[in-house]
Amino acid sequence: MANAASVQPEWLIVDAENEVLGRLASRVAMLVRGKHKTTFTPHVNCGDHVVVINADKVRLTGTKMDDKEYQRYSMYPGGQTREVARNLKARKPEAMVEIAVRGMLPKNRLGRRLFNNLHVVAGSTHKHEAQKPRKFDLNSIK
Repeated sequence: MANAASVQPEWLIVDAENEVLGRLASRVAMLVRGKHKTTFTPHVNCGDHVVVINADKVRLTGTKMDDKEYQRYSMYPGGQTREVARNLKARKPEAMVEIAVRGMLPKNRLGRRLFNNLHVVAGSTHKHEAQKPRKFDLNSIK
């Protein structure tokens, strides 16, 4: 079993251009969690740091761009806000990928720590070049 001292996290780059949001999110969540490794341990943060680039070019199938709603609540009375996916993508394109991946991670302390290993960027340039991330093909995992 892996522990915090024996885990060696890598830095991976995933290109989200022309990828379907749900399929992208499930594969990225698997990388962030570390399930693709042979040393996977469910209670240890043994995943990799994943940089998702071109998040603004992710696509939704069917009529989800106009039908899918994202909602948030400000904790004030009447503070519930709903936003259609098309408007959210125009305003903050990284949020669609972040919300989708966060929903596929565990809902506990470990899941909150794992979410810090996800870095989503709207364009093709990112600020993590110093870590020397390697390109990862999403089609290599099922």
